[in-house]
Amino acid sequence: MTEATTPDAGAPEKRQRRSRSRHAGSIADYPTKKGPRWKFQLYVPKDPEKPELGETRVTRGGFRTMEDAQAGLADALKKKQQHQRFQGKVPTLGAYAELWADGLRLEASTIAGYRKNIRNHIVPKLGDIRLDQLTAARIGAHYRELEKSGRRDKVGFGTPLSANTIHKVHVILAAILDAAADENLIVANPAKKRHTVKPPKSSEVRAQRPEVVTWTATQLQAFLTWNRDELKDDLFPLWHTIAFTGMRRSEALALRWGDINFQTKVVSVRRAVDTENPGTTKVTKTRSARPLSIDEDTVRVLRSHKAARGALALSLARADAYVFGDDDGALRAPDAITGRWSRRLDWSTAKIDGLTRVTLKGLRHTHATLLLELGKNPKVVQERLGHSTITTTMNIYSHVTPTMQKSAADDFAALVGGA
Repeated sequence: MTEATTPDAGAPEKRQRRSRSRHAGSIADYPTKKGPRWKFQLYVPKDPEKPELGETRVTRGGFRTMEDAQAGLADALKKKQQHQRFQGKVPTLGAYAELWADGLRLEASTIAGYRKNIRNHIVPKLGDIRLDQLTAARIGAHYRELEKSGRRDKVGFGTPLSANTIHKVHVILAAILDAAADENLIVANPAKKRHTVKPPKSSEVRAQRPEVVTWTATQLQAFLTWNRDELKDDLFPLWHTIAFTGMRRSEALALRWGDINFQTKVVSVRRAVDTENPGTTKVTKTRSARPLSIDEDTVRVLRSHKAARGALALSLARADAYVFGDDDGALRAPDAITGRWSRRLDWSTAKIDGLTRVTLKGLRHTHATLLLELGKNPKVVQERLGHSTITTTMNIYSHVTPTMQKSAADDFAALVGGA
């Protein structure tokens, strides 16, 4: 047996070298101005479909730790085994996210929301990382940072980001990385390693959801009566219509006279104001017309409003004119209408005892809540509100469930007791 030898005490210590197997790849560290970094090298076919062309060496560097480099090498080996083609240069997450957003075919407002989350909550900390170097651990650490100090708007800057917003960030990031995987820029989507990433759970999102604030029937009636008889508000028909149909603000403002059938008492919701392109409309969220039955009182309110519009100018009462347009017939801006609603609340809460503040969307919530408390089928409420699924409706109005449960118990007992 050959005796093992040890280096001379005065001899410089050699750097420990990593695996140099041509098939398994190799890992090594190297110095940079920002500190030590790690890289891996691997030999792969020049063309997976033409093995006769031989192999070429692929090097990927910039990893902050040996573990990150090992994970990158493991992904590369998996890619090699699956005979996938290696890209020449892998883009950073920030650069690829911009390309991804450019290729979306969605509503302008939806894309704008995606871009805002990418700009505020993805790019600042992750944007400079190459796609093939982004790990599940890094994504998980980023989410924890967002939970502690993620807000980037002026009000509340640096305070914790809500679970709902972090969930949206996670959905967007996962979609971006799915697209990168489809293009073979990465082997697997690190955002889908849920045990490591740990995005907010649905229960956490629901727990942080703001409480839905609504009016009682008495409060709604008190406000509308004051608004019509004392304030003599020219926007009274708008507030009444939203409260009695559950329409969205943008849907009501895009309503045309041709959408209202006074004989059948049906309003057809066909479009909504496009907040990303002022002065234009877009299709509704469900991309189809939504017929809404209206009561006789709402018919009278709308007939009277049409007569008043026609008195200003005949063109304002034509079928293609906007029901709640301005005095020139143009679309009103949703944000401006919300501002006018807020001022009316300031006045009304000072005039009406016990009247609480609700948002303009609160009128829509009030419509749904009162219907559910009356025992109306949730499916009917879903259809009136234009939700895509009944789950959305019940998740939003879960606060009504206890009232519905008690009513159901009382009605059941009364039925059996009277049998």
